[in-house]
Amino acid sequence: MENRLQKILSKVRRAVDEYHMIEDGDRIAVGVSGGKDSLTLLVALAELRRFYPKKFEVVGVSLDMGYPDVSFAGVEELCQKLNVKYVVEKTDIAEIIFDVRKEKNPCSLCAKMRRGGVNSLAVELGCNKVALGHHNDDVLETFFLSLFYEGRLNCFSPVTYLSRKDIYVIRPMIYLPEGEIKGFAKEENLPIVHNPCPMDGYSKRQDIKEYIAEHNREDKFFKTKIMHAIQTGLPAWIIK
Repeated sequence: MENRLQKILSKVRRAVDEYHMIEDGDRIAVGVSGGKDSLTLLVALAELRRFYPKKFEVVGVSLDMGYPDVSFAGVEELCQKLNVKYVVEKTDIAEIIFDVRKEKNPCSLCAKMRRGGVNSLAVELGCNKVALGHHNDDVLETFFLSLFYEGRLNCFSPVTYLSRKDIYVIRPMIYLPEGEIKGFAKEENLPIVHNPCPMDGYSKRQDIKEYIAEHNREDKFFKTKIMHAIQTGLPAWIIK
């Protein structure tokens, strides 16, 4: 664990330092979906908390979407080992999207409702920041989704201030490739919560993921060059 975790912590700390994500006294809610990304972020921030010069607290938060037979018991046990407070809030998001509204393209609305739920829960728990588990592949995929389907140069930001909630959203894993996260989650046997969403794996994002993988096979620096374009071309990504 030590060697792989050290590599993860190195890239997480780089992002935290370069984009000034953490300050003294921060109380950070980690949005834990139960997937490999959010669980890796939870472990990384819990470990970083031990030695980072700026002192901060970590709280794990999950939304129960309302799907049957989904348990967060394994996540709760992990949080106990990490000495992290953990809160699960029950919602009816799945019912609203699939049964009430019968959305044909539910991903956007679902993401919006989940973000709103996590941010509200974080505020209730006295947190001033929310950490999300977006990794480097998510950065590249979101950039191309915006370019191809919206016709604009855009991507989520490393740090975002939400004035309506008076809370910051940070993304400490923006330098971490998905492959490293997969390896860590498997090696550590992290308690993955199965995603029962019927749309899982059938989305435009999956198409973009395959597009990037194909181009990266042809040019091993493809991802690096796109990341450089993002960090020099999008104002919120320019390191100050």
